[in-house]
Amino acid sequence: MPTLVTEQGIVHYETYGRGRPVILLHGWLGSWALWRDTIEELGKYFRTYALDFFGFGDSLDRSTDFSVSNYVEVVYQFMDRLGIVKAPLVGHSMGGSVSLGVAARYPEKVVKVIVVGAPVDGSSLNFFLKLSGYQTIAKLIFAMPIILRSFIWGLTHLAAKDGPGLHRMVSADVTKVSADSFFQSIGTLRETDLRNDLSDLTMPILGIYGRNDIIVHPNQGKLLLKSAPTSYEERFENSGHFPMMDEPQRFLTTVNDFLHYG
Repeated sequence: MPTLVTEQGIVHYETYGRGRPVILLHGWLGSWALWRDTIEELGKYFRTYALDFFGFGDSLDRSTDFSVSNYVEVVYQFMDRLGIVKAPLVGHSMGGSVSLGVAARYPEKVVKVIVVGAPVDGSSLNFFLKLSGYQTIAKLIFAMPIILRSFIWGLTHLAAKDGPGLHRMVSADVTKVSADSFFQSIGTLRETDLRNDLSDLTMPILGIYGRNDIIVHPNQGKLLLKSAPTSYEERFENSGHFPMMDEPQRFLTTVNDFLHYG
């Protein structure tokens, strides 16, 4: 299991393939496992790195800082420690917001960005996700496992066509999540507003948004276009929050084409 020691803690990651580097970032309550199929395909052409954020998967945080801002620093340190001079970033949901944050804070490190169902403005999050960002509510959810199980079941079965498949994956990932990482990450994502940070970016940015997304409002694709002059949107009409699961072949083709030619 490859790991990397940073100033904040130990980052677990998976790597596959050969060639130019591509970094993949997961969303809230997820892990690198979201990208299994994606890295198998991209690994034919690129050296892929899929990492776990602190508080998720197998990464360990010494400072108990599970904020979006800290995750931006983690990506920067990850690249620096591995000698990755610059690379494309591919981020889903919270990972997409982190990708945009890295591009805004460290533009010299980012070749291009793909965001998938990512909030540009955290107010676009589903109401129940925004509630989860409050410590009192998060502690209550974790104190009563039946509430947590019901929350995960409803979230996963409504967010993707293959609700049972998504539920199995997220349920496995949630066993490694603490109440602190649960509420801090989504709480800081709720407060995130990247609109003013994107106007000066010059790298290509692709936003992939599912028309049926109930987790992040699909209008965030239009907001990305308005905020970042070098961005464009691919709307997946038959997808929810997980286009990589709902329309896998189109998703892989879109990502691959953008990384090669975008």
